Amino acid sequence: MSLRIRGPHCGPRSVEEWVHGEIPVVPDAIADPDARDVDRGYMHTNEHGVVREAWFHLSGCHRWVTLWRDSRTDEWVEPPG
Repeated sequence: MSLRIRGPHCGPRSVEEWVHGEIPVVPDAIADPDARDVDRGYMHTNEHGVVREAWFHLSGCHRWVTLWRDSRTDEWVEPPG
């Protein structure tokens, strides 16, 4: 069984219908706007544990959703705090 994403508009759908990315936090020490964009686009942390991700429903409603996932178990979790 593949990972399923519960979209707010289309309901639960297979992960193959979505594209995703980590929502990185760029360090304040990187001041140059172009360098910040490069860091945001290419420097992923690949953390183990709970991570915030943006998912785009490419094969459906064409909307973004922000979800929290435990990267160790691939389970969706509630946002921390």
